[in-house]
Amino acid sequence: MAAVAGPGPETEELLLLENVLGLTKGNKYGAREERKVPVLQTNSGPSLTGLATIATHLVKQAKKEQLLGITAEEKAIVQQWLEYRVTQIAGHSNKEDRKIILKDLNLYLEDKVYLARNNFTLADILMYYGLHHIIAELTVQEKEKYLNVSRWFNHIQHYPVMHESPRKDLGPFYCPLYTQAKRQFLKKSTRYKLNYTRKSLLKITSH
Repeated sequence: MAAVAGPGPETEELLLLENVLGLTKGNKYGAREERKVPVLQTNSGPSLTGLATIATHLVKQAKKEQLLGITAEEKAIVQQWLEYRVTQIAGHSNKEDRKIILKDLNLYLEDKVYLARNNFTLADILMYYGLHHIIAELTVQEKEKYLNVSRWFNHIQHYPVMHESPRKDLGPFYCPLYTQAKRQFLKKSTRYKLNYTRKSLLKITSH
């Protein structure tokens, strides 16, 4: 069995998540291997290993399962992003890797408010934590280049429950292109919702 090491950055994320979920502190964490994979020592069973596994357990412990997705499709999307967070974000300090991550995420978020489309989920929380240090190092020009990521990140850091997390607020993204992109997104989002509603009404009246 691998030796237990001191807590790593992912353990810190789990402690932040506990605050967001309103859980009382009492869980005991350790870490394994050089990458310091988090380990949760449970009182009634085997230890849980890995950021995504433990985070999911904490959400269920807090009885906030809606954060894992409501529909089957949402649940699958949340799990997909949790896996992405662990396999693609963790440990990627290479500048080129970060550019690829931001480019892909920027494209994905072009027409979405949250990672699971219209609902705030655990995927948003863990991706926010994982990207925090990357976004903090971006220049104004880079934030403008990844406008959809900037919009999403700014929205998540000001989401009500995230105020329970002591992670440093990076401040508002006051750049002209970001403000313009946000307005365009809201306009597009509103238009989509209206069209969707009209289509739904037409289906109802046609029966």
